[in-house]
Parts: sequence; structure tokens; C-alpha cells
Amino acid sequence: MAQLDTREKLAILADAAKYDASCASSGTAKRSSAGETSGIGSTEGMGICHAYAPDGRCISLLKILLTNSCIFDCHYCINRKSSNVRRARFTAEEVVNLTLAFYRRNYIEGLFLSSGIIRSSNYTMEQIVEVARSLREDHGFRGYIHLKTIPDADPELIHQAGLHADRISINVELPTEQGLKRLAPEKSVEGIAGAMGDIKAAIEDKTDAKRRFKSAPRFAPAGQSTQMIVGADSANDGEIVTRASGLYDRFKLRRVYYSAFSPIPDASAILPLQRPPLMREHRLYQSDWLMRFYGFAPKEVVAATGADGMLPLDIDPKMAWALKFRENFPVDVNRASKEMLLRVPGLGIKAVNAILLSRRWRTLRLDDIARLTVSVARLRPFITAADWTPGGLIDRVDLKARIAPPAKQMELFAA
Repeated sequence: MAQLDTREKLAILADAAKYDASCASSGTAKRSSAGETSGIGSTEGMGICHAYAPDGRCISLLKILLTNSCIFDCHYCINRKSSNVRRARFTAEEVVNLTLAFYRRNYIEGLFLSSGIIRSSNYTMEQIVEVARSLREDHGFRGYIHLKTIPDADPELIHQAGLHADRISINVELPTEQGLKRLAPEKSVEGIAGAMGDIKAAIEDKTDAKRRFKSAPRFAPAGQSTQMIVGADSANDGEIVTRASGLYDRFKLRRVYYSAFSPIPDASAILPLQRPPLMREHRLYQSDWLMRFYGFAPKEVVAATGADGMLPLDIDPKMAWALKFRENFPVDVNRASKEMLLRVPGLGIKAVNAILLSRRWRTLRLDDIARLTVSVARLRPFITAADWTPGGLIDRVDLKARIAPPAKQMELFAA
């Protein structure tokens, strides 16, 4: 490997990390070094923002790979062994120094570190753990750390990672076992599931110990997450939603991230030539929201897919479900339960909470609902109010065409 300076390494390894979508810092604990006798960093302040926590806080992350060299040859990965890309590698000390230097310049508030596998899974994991250990113990770094762990590494190394990191994650890579065997034959579903199970058990043990003993060490307080690639294999949206739901239930994940497959240079012949529409990735995230925050069961989201198992791209999954199961509508905004109001297309959680609060004092009219949503025309067929009933509108054959956003012709020379 040619000798590269730090700037050249950073350019290569930051670019190589862009394919990893699971860097959001949701769920991190609030920590500040203010008032401490030692330590730097904070997960509360403002900076150059790249990731958003659920409460709206922006947390900027230095997102890099330790190395883009790899002994594995996963077909979809640009860093695979047979890929003809420029290689670079940081030492653990270099990553520590970069993180501290970027923090002191107010560029970042945390670190997202992943890596290709060099020498062995255990050796790579040792280097990743060393970065987190040194930041925490040698430099008192109190900022956010997200480590991407190596499934085949020794469980004790993954445990050490959890003691230093806020969040740890393991990629399931592909939605189906068949897809993993075909595109990443050196990885196994059993190995990935085993590592995720160990992390779940450790999080639960440490959480229980923390309740009983204040001095008990933390273990990945922001939980674990995973990522799967969409569009590299033949899995449809129904299979992906079902797989994601199973991961949430089995391993108590904080998030399942989706990354639309991107064609890579010198790609394997078994990969698709085109990337899936980015809207597909967006619709999957919307379906994820429906299950996590809107009370939809996974089978209900799957029921919103078409005959090919795919979610429609022109309307969101909630609208697709409502159009498919019209017998549940219209919903009376003055009497319906929160569960049913959350199923009305166009009504979000804030709007529903506002409706529940307002109707305690007065009867709601259509104008009241219009003030809570972007487009009242979109939800009129699905609700009744004191002065509004949709009549036969909900049963119209052309209802989708009347409420779906019109297709836009993109401007070739738009700025």
C-alpha cells in the first residue's frame, strides 16, 4: 500500500464510508463535560450537523472507515477484495487524533467508525475497540461514539466495544438468507444473528444492573441497530418489511436502516445494472414509521403492497393501506380512537394529539382539521366532522387519482 498522508487517507476512507446509512445518533444519552474536572466533548451542543436525534438535536459525526481493505469479497461492496479501488488504512491512534482534532475545531460531536476486515475479524475488532477505549479512557472523550462491529469477532471484543460506545451495530446486509448466501457467501445468517443476540443480552443485563447499582458500567446506551441493502437481490418490499419487523422483535433494535443498492465500478455480473428508485428506500422508511409510531402491524403494512409485493411509489404506504381497506373509513374526528385517527392519511402524530386535546372542549369542524394538516383535500374522503361528511367520495373508483399528488415533469435545466 502506497504511503499516504492523513489528508489523502481521510479523503479515501470518508468517501468509502458514505455507503453506510446507519449513522444516525438517535437514542444517545445526553452527556456534557461542563463542570467536569476532566474530559471533553458533549452530545448536547450544536455543530456541523449530519445526524438528527428524535428530539431534534443535530449531532455531527466524523464518519470514516478504519480501512477500506478487506479480506472478504461481497459482490455488492465497493471495498471487496477484488475491487479495483484505491486502498488506505488508518491506525487506531490516527483515528483518535483526528476525532479529537475535529472536535476541538467544532467540526464534529461524535464518531461513526466502521471498517473493512483486515488480517482477521478479531484483529480488526481489536483496532476498532482500541479507538473507542483510547478516546474514552486516555482522553476523556464524552461525545457520541457509534461502532460498527464485526459479526465473527470474539464475543468479548464486541462486549468491550459496547462498554465504550453509545451505539453498536451489525449489518444484516441483505433481507433474505438466500440473498446473503449468493452475494456475501463468506458471511452467515447464524453468525450475524448470534452476535446480535449477544448484544441484546448484554444490553438487557447492563440495563438491569444499572437500575440496581448506580456504579454499574453502561453498555451501548443508545442500543443496537442494523442496515440492509435494498435492491441488490430479488427481495420485495413485503419480505423486507417482514424481515425488519422480525429483527425489531427478536433483537430489540433501535433502528433498521435501509440503503438503496448503488451500482459500483467493475461490478459482479450477478448484480443488477441499475440502482432501485430512491423513492423505494423512502417508502420503506415510511413503512418503518408506521410500525414504530402509528400502531400498524407488520402484516397490515405488507397488505398495502401490490400483487408483486412492492409498495407503490406514487403514494405513501399509509395512503395505499387506506385506499385498499376503505371499509375502515370515514373516521369521525370527534369520536374516533387515537388508533383510528392515526390511520387517516394526512394526519400525523402531532395533528392527532391536537385533535384529541381540542375535542375535549368543542366539536371539531373541517376548518379546524384543515389547520392541522398540509392538505385537507387529501384527507377529506377519510373523515367526518361536525360540518362535513364525504358521502360517496370514499367509494369512488377514481379516488386515488383525485388525491394522489400529480406527477411532475422534471426540468432538464433546473438550477
